[in-house]
Amino acid sequence: MTNKHGQHRKDIHPGREVEIILKKDQKTGKTTRGIVKDILTNSAHHPRGIKVRLQDGQIGRVQAIIEKS
Repeated sequence: MTNKHGQHRKDIHPGREVEIILKKDQKTGKTTRGIVKDILTNSAHHPRGIKVRLQDGQIGRVQAIIEKS
């Protein structure tokens, strides 16, 4: 279940499951799911999503935070 967008840094932390959009997928809107390893955006808020590195090394902007229900 997803309910939060990834625009606020406070909502994202290492180990959290998220959906990101990779730079190469921005035109298509295809998302990639993974676990956050590092947060790369320093500001508290970003309108296009906080940039993160996943555990598999992929980098993109968070589009959705996966909430476990």
